[in-house]
Amino acid sequence: MNNYIGKLSTFLLSASFVMGCSSASAYPEQVNLKQGRFTGVTDSSSGTNYWLGIPYAQAPVGELRWQVPLAPKASHVRFQADQQGNICPQVSAGEVIGDEDCLNLNIYRPDSRRPLPVLIYIHGGNNQSGRADEFNPQQLAVDINAVVVTMNYRLGALGFNPMAALKTSDAVQASGNFTLLDQARALEWVRNNISHFGGQANNITVSGFSAGGRDVMAMLISPLFAGKFEHAIAFSGGMTTSPVEDSQKVFRREFARLVVEDGIESTQQAAEAWLAQPDQAVKDYLQNLSAERIARLMPRAGIRMSVFPHLYLDGTVLPRQGFDTQRYNEVPTMMLTGHDEFSFFALGDPYFQQQGDWSTDPEMVNAYRFVFRYGGMLYRSFNVAESAQKMAPHFRAPIYAGEFRYGSDPTVVGSQLDNLGSFHGVFLPLLDDKLRQPSFGEAFDTPGAKALGTLFKRHLGAFIRTGHASFTSPVRWNPWNLKREELGQSIYIMDANHNSAIAYRSEPTFTVENVITMIENDHTISEDIKVHLLQNVLNGRWFSQELDEYFGTPTLWEK
Repeated sequence: MNNYIGKLSTFLLSASFVMGCSSASAYPEQVNLKQGRFTGVTDSSSGTNYWLGIPYAQAPVGELRWQVPLAPKASHVRFQADQQGNICPQVSAGEVIGDEDCLNLNIYRPDSRRPLPVLIYIHGGNNQSGRADEFNPQQLAVDINAVVVTMNYRLGALGFNPMAALKTSDAVQASGNFTLLDQARALEWVRNNISHFGGQANNITVSGFSAGGRDVMAMLISPLFAGKFEHAIAFSGGMTTSPVEDSQKVFRREFARLVVEDGIESTQQAAEAWLAQPDQAVKDYLQNLSAERIARLMPRAGIRMSVFPHLYLDGTVLPRQGFDTQRYNEVPTMMLTGHDEFSFFALGDPYFQQQGDWSTDPEMVNAYRFVFRYGGMLYRSFNVAESAQKMAPHFRAPIYAGEFRYGSDPTVVGSQLDNLGSFHGVFLPLLDDKLRQPSFGEAFDTPGAKALGTLFKRHLGAFIRTGHASFTSPVRWNPWNLKREELGQSIYIMDANHNSAIAYRSEPTFTVENVITMIENDHTISEDIKVHLLQNVLNGRWFSQELDEYFGTPTLWEK
């Protein structure tokens, strides 16, 4: 631990980290790599250099579909790196968009020559959707004075597939965890090449939001990622994995519909039996399916692993015991959550979507408040507190646990955030001032919100340099441990009023057992509605296992 203290002292004494600092000397736009010559862009309006759409692996098409990603081939090609690369196949507004040739990344840095720490950001989207440009990192790169890297990676059943017919004798390939293999390849690419873009190859922080955050958590237990990064940040991540055999059943069920459509077998049962065979005919069929048909499989997973199982406990890429392992990749880790993480998922659930404008129906409002409250409590605990508790006995590096509560007070943020609260992804508009949605109203335009964004970015800047989240400030962000939990000071809370950022230390004041008791004693809705919400809205989620077991609610694995 002494080396962390030494790094922190160096940081505090150094003038190298200044919010928005830059040099008058621009960084070279053209970068020569073995895989080609890449010409980027100098953006004087933002004070950044950026290079977009750089391939970090060969296209996973044809025979390379569902294979370990290969390093880019050496080339003398000149590449104008001024446009976002292809996103990976996914469903958006009912249509399939994207292209399988999508393994590319973007690099952003302040317009200066100073070697800078590297922050890799992995987008969210349940590992079924999303894109590298989830937000614009230019402002973040300047504000934390770092190189920021974003990436596209294989999604859905093209990114995770455990089916027996696809497995080879290579245990890494046979894991079925192709999304994680892409991310590992991207991290290797960054380690090997980022110095050409002014990044410190020995100071890499990997971060991710939602699915990306869960992937980062998986990296902490994966032997494949040992030594690939110095620090980790999980935004709304938590510990999620899937058993291989149950996952294969789900995939056979989904792909069997296509087998019947194509006339290979006449019934669903026969199609599932055919797909279970580990033979060449099944493999050839799967390899020749269009990406569009594959991307449409397993829709509306809604943070339910049983609908789209992924992150398989294969025993090679991820240990069979999952997060019960005693061998973590021990690096300083930051875990963050919003206070009201379930709001978007509740609003997107068919129960509320099919009701039209339910906001004037008192019964529906109470139903929404029910799932908003208890889903939010369980989800935020799952993201941070439960993960910290499980990791702590086997994790010697510091763990920083944080929670955003901005958005929870309508007198501060306005009525437009009333049904969202401190939502899943609340940190994104704090990192990118231009990221706005109509549903946000003016909540992120106030002096308090801007001060909160500045506070959070100062913590990020400290963490990616030193492995410590604190800097000289009235409230220190201390590492999580059992003693601080007992004192009620385990979680660093970030909030704001109209004019200022607010930070303090607290802890969850409930257990899952407390939430179950609260649900039983909640009479704001009828018992019939309560049962329906427990069986159809709150059930089967990342966070709901104990809830499902107590109320006897079948998970979707069992339906």
